[in-house]
Amino acid sequence: MAKALILLADGTEEMEFTITYDTLVRAGVSCTSAFVPAHDPTKETSTFTNPPFAKGSRGINILPDSYFSPQESTPDMYDLLVIPGGAKGAKTMSSSSPIQHLVREYLQQDKFVGMICAGSLAALSSGLSKRPLTSHPSVKAQLEKHFEYLEDPVVVSGKLVTSRGPGTAFPFALTLVELLCGKEKRAEVAGPMVFPPGTFA
Repeated sequence: MAKALILLADGTEEMEFTITYDTLVRAGVSCTSAFVPAHDPTKETSTFTNPPFAKGSRGINILPDSYFSPQESTPDMYDLLVIPGGAKGAKTMSSSSPIQHLVREYLQQDKFVGMICAGSLAALSSGLSKRPLTSHPSVKAQLEKHFEYLEDPVVVSGKLVTSRGPGTAFPFALTLVELLCGKEKRAEVAGPMVFPPGTFA
């Protein structure tokens, strides 16, 4: 069974997180969400056993499965690492040194990394080489000088999969399903969702 680690922080875009998680579960992928706290140098470092809820970009509270631990997030444990968008949440994740390291490590070990919306900033902060990608238009200017920037709903560049925003969350998630589980599984998952004819299913 394929396994996915989906990161979550305060300010994460709810649709991008939930649609991706839900769609992968429908495909039989074992998913774990991990809460990434914002770094606050004024607070002492503590260890948490039970993660708090994350307050999404629209104020919806989401309870994660676990607290982010670099040691428990390595590519030998998962087949896919997902970084959702939402400006505040994406900033927290893309500025995290352990997450930057994981992005590079997943790709080096031929595992998938998915980034959607402002989550694509993690490609820049992780120092990835120039390659095709996309993002939310609001962060295009930060990325287009360093990457081959495209405006397709989903861009697959080797093991890196990027997408644009809440409106592209379904094709993003279904692309991840196809890459992990095959085209037949994508069709099997998309069918009962009853997408309008001619859409991305």
